[in-house]
Amino acid sequence: MRLHIVVKTGSNHKPGAEGPVAALVVAGSGGHTTEILRLMESLSAAYTPRHYVIADTDRMSEEKICTFESSKQHSDSQTCSTVCQFTIHRIPRSREVHQSWSSSVLSTLSALCYSLPLVFRLRPDMVLCNGPGTCVPLCMAGLLLGLLGMKKVVIVYVESICRVETLSLTGKILYLISDYFFVQWSSLRDKYPKSIFLGRIV
Repeated sequence: MRLHIVVKTGSNHKPGAEGPVAALVVAGSGGHTTEILRLMESLSAAYTPRHYVIADTDRMSEEKICTFESSKQHSDSQTCSTVCQFTIHRIPRSREVHQSWSSSVLSTLSALCYSLPLVFRLRPDMVLCNGPGTCVPLCMAGLLLGLLGMKKVVIVYVESICRVETLSLTGKILYLISDYFFVQWSSLRDKYPKSIFLGRIV
């Protein structure tokens, strides 16, 4: 809920006031997906459609997303035509676990080639992510959409609760380009003045 309030009041566009807010949500495997779905619970039905993006090698996140959206449908008081607007897309993973840094540059470029046409086609209002490397090319594509004057895409990044003293590699990259950068430990807020500290939000 606190995340929703900060993002809502920090933008000239209030969710639901001038129409729905299209959200591109990046889900990573394992804990990243669990955390991002917890964040999604705090967002109202105004955030629709919801476009989830997962890595092409991720075999678990799709099931978790479908289960979450199904439960959201039953718990939300609005009609199914509003609540059920979600899609799932796959792009190549930017970096596999234990993959060398040199080869990860090539895999990230490959993922960017898939991200650009996807983001340009979906034209989301917001990109929400929390750490998987897959979110880097997607956020870069969203940034490019704005730089070209086609549409302003708000980039919202939430660093994992596991990060206490240092940012993840993804966090270090997206700290430079995100519109809202949330950390969950005060020690990180002290090191990164641009960050927003609300305590634990997932």
